[in-house]
Amino acid sequence: MRIHVVDHPLVAHKLTTLRDKRTDSPTFRRLADELVTLLAYEATRDVRTEQVDIESPVTATTGVKLSHPRPLVVPILRAGLGMLDGMVRLLPTAEVGFLGMIRNEETLKAETYATRMPDDLSGRQVYVLDPMLATGGTLVAAINELIARGADDVTAICLLAAPEGVEVMERELAGAPVTVVTASVDERLNENGYIVPGLGDAGDRMYGTAG
Repeated sequence: MRIHVVDHPLVAHKLTTLRDKRTDSPTFRRLADELVTLLAYEATRDVRTEQVDIESPVTATTGVKLSHPRPLVVPILRAGLGMLDGMVRLLPTAEVGFLGMIRNEETLKAETYATRMPDDLSGRQVYVLDPMLATGGTLVAAINELIARGADDVTAICLLAAPEGVEVMERELAGAPVTVVTASVDERLNENGYIVPGLGDAGDRMYGTAG
């Protein structure tokens, strides 16, 4: 597994505002959207392309376009949904699947409650969206589901990561074709499994605590 921490002043600036507890939900959603687009730029550096011949207004030339099968973007509900617009803005031709997972707050383990993805992901590049790589359980479960369906190139895009979660993923997904792209690897997890300093519960901060 590879992990890539995006070191850029705009990333750090937006992340600082996301961390601030005074940032309201509308501002949080907007900044998260903008930050995801910056992370997606790095995450898609190795997106598969193929050569194409075109005519410019001046002359014939050669360029590239995204290869088929098209990339698949999979937000993990519910918080990952707040990252979707920022991702598809950069990859408008990508297809979108959904994976509903929730963390059991007693066991800290991920439980799946909904899936909407192709059965066969062979040859597909898949981009998984989950704001927080905390304990690692949710992403490990999600990526194992994708690999079981044949995905051979998976990139997880996270706003933040904890060292403990990174360690779990490196152990549980050893040898798997996985890359993690994040704005920061923070200090640690607290006793409740939240990232420190983190930014709180990303889903609650995006959408409120309803439900």
